[in-house]
Amino acid sequence: MFKSLKTTALLVGCSFAGAVLACSMNGQGGFLPENDLYIPAGMKGINGGITEAQFNSAIDKVEAIYAPIISNLGAKLEIDRKWDDGTVNAYAQQSGKTWKVAMFGGLARHETITEDGMSLVVCHEIGHHIGGAPKKGGSAGGWGGGAGASTWASNEGQADYFATLKCLRKSFLNDDNIAIVSTMTVPKALTDACKKSSKNDKEDNALCIRTSMAGKSVADLFSALSKLPLAKFDTPDAKVVTKTDDNHPKAQCRLDTYFQGSLCEIGMNEDVSQKEEVKGTCHGSLGHKVGLRPLCWFKPKAK
Repeated sequence: MFKSLKTTALLVGCSFAGAVLACSMNGQGGFLPENDLYIPAGMKGINGGITEAQFNSAIDKVEAIYAPIISNLGAKLEIDRKWDDGTVNAYAQQSGKTWKVAMFGGLARHETITEDGMSLVVCHEIGHHIGGAPKKGGSAGGWGGGAGASTWASNEGQADYFATLKCLRKSFLNDDNIAIVSTMTVPKALTDACKKSSKNDKEDNALCIRTSMAGKSVADLFSALSKLPLAKFDTPDAKVVTKTDDNHPKAQCRLDTYFQGSLCEIGMNEDVSQKEEVKGTCHGSLGHKVGLRPLCWFKPKAK
């Protein structure tokens, strides 16, 4: 619906000396692939988008949980709230012991974005910092594979998986999720899958639905930007990669990832590993059949 009001090269900070960003190597990608969409303050979607108060509320909830966790890891979390910037993206950066997340108002104002969807974006960016393996470029000796390349950043699919598997569950845990979900129009495929996964526990069921619907919000954004049909819970991506893809999967694949993270039976407080892909996740080697990272981007390591 929105036209490009200016061409934006997001993440000019990729040129910061001594810093490494979770973005594309040319500095024009982040949570989303490179795009030139710009939605200025004062403009938002007719049927969606969120207010500045909702933008800050979504960030506050995630930051309150993860700032102490990152502090315990010996680093400081800084979330830069760029409400007046119309860029439709977000990114993560590490510079020494300062671990940053940049959130832009343009993304919040897009018509597909809900407050829960914005929380998911924050979780994704924190997922780059602590979301675990696989890491960007890890199989090639670092990001880009060159000497001195960094492997601190969880790859795009893993950051997505972490967002619903751990982060959103913690963020939404103490809310009245049953009441919140009761106001949503929930696809039957999602209702059925969450009911089965939660073993009829009403609270767990509502949490599964809510985290998945947050994923639907941002998957609709991916679809809009790529001009592809909307991703659905009952049309999983049939692609099977021959090696793990570190880059941005397509909209359906990303929705599949959020969905499976929501369905996984592994507890939100069982930490993932920064070095190996199994710990704290649902994994075929552990006998899991549901909640697995989708094969459209993830290639499980052989047992």
